[in-house]
Amino acid sequence: MPANLLRCVNCRTMLNDELELESVEIPPYEPLKEIESCLDAKPRGYYVGCPHCHKRLRINAQYLGKRLNCRKCSKTFTLTLSDPKIKNLGFYLDCPSCEERLKVAQKYAGQMVKCKFCSSMLQFID
Repeated sequence: MPANLLRCVNCRTMLNDELELESVEIPPYEPLKEIESCLDAKPRGYYVGCPHCHKRLRINAQYLGKRLNCRKCSKTFTLTLSDPKIKNLGFYLDCPSCEERLKVAQKYAGQMVKCKFCSSMLQFID
């Protein structure tokens, strides 16, 4: 917009003789991009396959690194997610926004996804 642009108070006609209406360029409207907020979500527990009977077990995260008994076959094992004998099937957590329980497949670890209950953006972290 040029400096010292003068208009009539009543009819809004331009009073600057050297300016014409077409000489003033109005920039095109560009909406601002929305910034999506993302909440960090930490697993409360894991779904793993027993290394002995391969049955699916739901185990709280507080038992990581500890010796456990399988509820199905009663054999003991140490819960470490890096152990190739223990198949990590997924994890569960409570949404930090709506506090609903979510069951999450392992393929979504480290990704941003929407909560199916409140549509908040979540990023799963370990």
